[in-house]
Amino acid sequence: KEPETAAPSCSTPSHPPAMEDDFQFVLCERCQQESPNLKLLTCLHTLCLGCLSENKPVGQCPVCHTPIPQPNGIPDMDNLLFINLQARLKVYKKIRDSEGPSCSRCHGQVAAVWCSECEEFLCTKCFEDHQWFFKKRSHEARRVEDLRAESAHQFLEDTKKSSNLFCSRPGHADQGHISSIYCQRCAKALCCSCALLDSQHAPFCDIRSETQRRQQELGTIGRQLRRSRSGFQAASEALRAEAARLEEAQREMRELIRQRVEQLVGLIRREEEELLGLVAARQEQGRGRLARELRRVEGVLRRLEAGERLVEKMGLYGTEQEVMDMQPFIKGSLQELQQLQPPAAEERAQPGDFSECRARLQAL
Repeated sequence: KEPETAAPSCSTPSHPPAMEDDFQFVLCERCQQESPNLKLLTCLHTLCLGCLSENKPVGQCPVCHTPIPQPNGIPDMDNLLFINLQARLKVYKKIRDSEGPSCSRCHGQVAAVWCSECEEFLCTKCFEDHQWFFKKRSHEARRVEDLRAESAHQFLEDTKKSSNLFCSRPGHADQGHISSIYCQRCAKALCCSCALLDSQHAPFCDIRSETQRRQQELGTIGRQLRRSRSGFQAASEALRAEAARLEEAQREMRELIRQRVEQLVGLIRREEEELLGLVAARQEQGRGRLARELRRVEGVLRRLEAGERLVEKMGLYGTEQEVMDMQPFIKGSLQELQQLQPPAAEERAQPGDFSECRARLQAL
């Protein structure tokens, strides 16, 4: 059904802004800014090229301190899902603007229609020309005022269209060879010509089935990550509690030392300083061990949260092209996360041992 082309209302909408809190995940996780150059790290955090270029030390994720395999500190994988969502949210912002978007073709009139196939805003006159030019095709076009009434969530769901996957053979994508077949042997999308003429490709399956299988595989791993995250959360809480106990033990011992030393004469002042230094050394050793363990566990927790979030958003908003491009990379990172285990209780650093201090106090 063709949309009506009456001039849209330009009244200020009563809905919340397009970039709602729910969509902050599409921003760079360090500078919290939009960027067309978002990179996906193996730890599954997403950073813009600018933050990665300024990152110190080079070779570490600034969020969870996981090593970056690439020598220059710039990952190879683009976060296509977040980049494309940013682009679609920009379209939604134009729609929700109080003045309304202008026509993408004549630039002189207020747009009345949005064509999702052409990704253009069209005024009434340009829309009529568009319909005549594409009369043999079925372009989905909707009225701007109808889109303005939608939430950002609804707009993204409505614009999540199935994109054409092109043949992976060099040159075929440029020639517009559409892929509908997936070769399970070489793990590539193929057009019908390649599948029929090249005997090396087999067995085959439908490309839609493969994208669905990959989505399901990510979903399964995501559920497993949620279960394993509880173990890391428990380890983090235990380490924090042990750190608090270490601080309390250090405070108690310092107070006891001061009370005893104040009862002595100036001849034992040096003993006081030696005891205080020994306590500080023991406390520093324990704190360093706990801090290292806590940093590692919290780094894994951040990776788990990033993995769950990415799997969830891929399931909600990922197109088939994005799934085909990103799923193997994400799967490898998620499987690496699955191998990690929280530290056992016997492996954790224990609060400092003050037995030597107590023995020397007893001897005074």
